[in-house]
Amino acid sequence: MQNQAGVTEFSWQETYGDVVKFKASFGMDRLLISDPKALQHILMTSGYRWRKYRERKELSRLTSGKGLLWADGNAHRRQRKVMLPGFGTPEAKNFLPLFFSCAATISRRWSDILFTSDNQSYIFNIPEWTSRATLDAIGQAAFDYDFGATDDHENELGKVYQNMLLKAFGSPSTGALVTLELFRFLPTPITEFINDHNPSPRLTSVHKVTKVANAVARELVLTKSNALLENKGKNDIMSLLVKANAGENPKAQLSDAELISQMRVLLLAGHETTANSLSWLFYELVRNVELQTKLRAEIRATEKVAAARGDPELSVRDLEGMPLLGATVKELLRYHPVAIHMFRVAHEDDVLPLSTPITTTTGEVLTELPVPKGTRTVISIPAYNRNKELFGEDAHVFNPYRWLEPNHVKKGVSLGPFANLATFSGGIRSCIGWRFAVIELQAFIVELLSNFEFTATPKIDKIRREAALVMVPTIEGELEKGSQLPLRVTFAPKGGD
Repeated sequence: MQNQAGVTEFSWQETYGDVVKFKASFGMDRLLISDPKALQHILMTSGYRWRKYRERKELSRLTSGKGLLWADGNAHRRQRKVMLPGFGTPEAKNFLPLFFSCAATISRRWSDILFTSDNQSYIFNIPEWTSRATLDAIGQAAFDYDFGATDDHENELGKVYQNMLLKAFGSPSTGALVTLELFRFLPTPITEFINDHNPSPRLTSVHKVTKVANAVARELVLTKSNALLENKGKNDIMSLLVKANAGENPKAQLSDAELISQMRVLLLAGHETTANSLSWLFYELVRNVELQTKLRAEIRATEKVAAARGDPELSVRDLEGMPLLGATVKELLRYHPVAIHMFRVAHEDDVLPLSTPITTTTGEVLTELPVPKGTRTVISIPAYNRNKELFGEDAHVFNPYRWLEPNHVKKGVSLGPFANLATFSGGIRSCIGWRFAVIELQAFIVELLSNFEFTATPKIDKIRREAALVMVPTIEGELEKGSQLPLRVTFAPKGGD
């Protein structure tokens, strides 16, 4: 928990394999799992027999209320059922023009700054901008609401979310980790009371987000409800939820508190993940200039074809027709998964199937692993995504071309909704917005690479993969400055392609 994201798991995976037993606080056993069959069973086959740890649920409540990330069992089933209609393939595709529009706002801001700077070159802190732009994107797609974060640096909601996870959960102290472990022994109402009234600097940022986001959410729910009464309802996700709530079916409804929590889930999950993914993409593109050039050429060629058709903007079909773009997005989500761990506890005795037999310390060979009720597992998303059996011997190398070569990526166990990756989880708790994330990433990559060229700055060698519930780029020795990835940006060359 205190190392850079994935580092401990990679070394244990290399030494001990895909299932490792280790001791947590107070000498309690944990299983670290990255075995494909075991993960498929826990996430996809077993339903709600494997649930989130109580103390981890509490972190979800603190960061986004009692919404989809917090709920379990029947409450989760009901909440997910209400929300799913807003997240289908047609809905995601319909938001492409909106994503392009949000990306164009960054382009406009950057262009204005470049025109007035020396040599039309400027060093931008990429995460700050991607965070603001993706907040605007989720605001418009989910709530038909313009936060204006990209244009206005002083936007209150944008400001409270900036570095919130890093301030609250980055580089946890040993004391903080032990305290979190202790919460499992306390009744839930007591845990919630302690955290809601905890004045610690770490939780101050979380409490501030709760206050601001809840206020914005309440205002939006009221606006949407009034619009519905006047038959002026829109097709954004929030309007669909408010509409479902106005129906007769109690199983298709959310309480007001749940409705507000879902907004916070969408705000947190919908902008924090995409923003960090984009930052990590540009980190790779400045280290692999040839890939950046090839991607730009593919984008420009596709834009020419669209322009010849008379289309000012690319369609989803155009995006799907760019093989290198598709491969780069898959590799980004494989190599830099923003969510790092999933924590699951067995609610009944179970048997985990294994892809690779385990030889125990006593020499016994196991092809499956019996686990008693109460067994606690830590699922490592980075370790599964670097499994050499699935992704090749070069799994620890960022290589988009693996997805374009036949048989480089094995067709192993089916896991997760996208490219057999653990990045979006799988089964009943798979990321509800994964289609949005993929299309949004593609839209931002197309817009920004078409217009700008990115080059490294001297600090690129000091970038850390900081673990703060999500994986955030920071600079060695400068954690207090928040998420940082300073890159030099210039206008992309127009000729020769």
